[in-house]
Amino acid sequence: AKIKEMKLKHLVYCFFVGLLLVSCYTKKNVGLLQERKKMPTYEQGSYQLYKLRVNDELMIRVITTDKVLSDLFPSSFGSSANQVSYRVFEDGMVEFPFLEPVKLEGLTLEEAEQLVTEKMRSFVSDIQVRLALSTNTFCVIGAAGRGYFPIYKERLTIFQALALSGGISEGGDYSKVKIIRETDEGTKIISFDIRSKSVIDSEFYYVYPNDIIYVDVSKKKFWAINSYAGFLGVITSSITLLLTVWNLAK
Repeated sequence: AKIKEMKLKHLVYCFFVGLLLVSCYTKKNVGLLQERKKMPTYEQGSYQLYKLRVNDELMIRVITTDKVLSDLFPSSFGSSANQVSYRVFEDGMVEFPFLEPVKLEGLTLEEAEQLVTEKMRSFVSDIQVRLALSTNTFCVIGAAGRGYFPIYKERLTIFQALALSGGISEGGDYSKVKIIRETDEGTKIISFDIRSKSVIDSEFYYVYPNDIIYVDVSKKKFWAINSYAGFLGVITSSITLLLTVWNLAK
């Protein structure tokens, strides 16, 4: 009887150890905008306008009554088929037709527009210049889809960016989302817990051109069950196995 009791205790122990190795994804794992005490708190910051960098590609639109000058700059805004872009070279200069190379690296788009407009007004007084980034995209890899996606508005948030890529899968690690971003100091990798409500208006909240968003696969994915139905199925199967082994042990 003692041997049977020991066998039973051993089987029960193995059963519960098995259950501990299996878990479901809960709201704590994948819920956004959480305010729990264990959630990290991030400092709030202001949105910074994007500044042009080397290898950016610019599209230009020239508004003027001068037909000769307007013909030199056919508008390619919104037309990928006839798109003409101008690169920011390693020295920060951009070469537009009819102009000497102009340094635009480090300027916002608005500042660049004003500078190019001033340069062109030396030829035509009624001219207005509009610039846009043709390389205005971000990249997603990992457990949130993959590919390049457009930044369709100035203040695109991390939530909107991930929605474009299909969202983070339940197997993704919500606690360690990474953004790889080029800065004046070099490449910067910032990691954050996207579940925390304090992400809003933090340095992680807005997506900038050329950002790479990386979501790793959670270590929990191997053992996790995606639904309570699956969890109950595992419990039922485990109990059936336990009873079968117990009957055989008899």
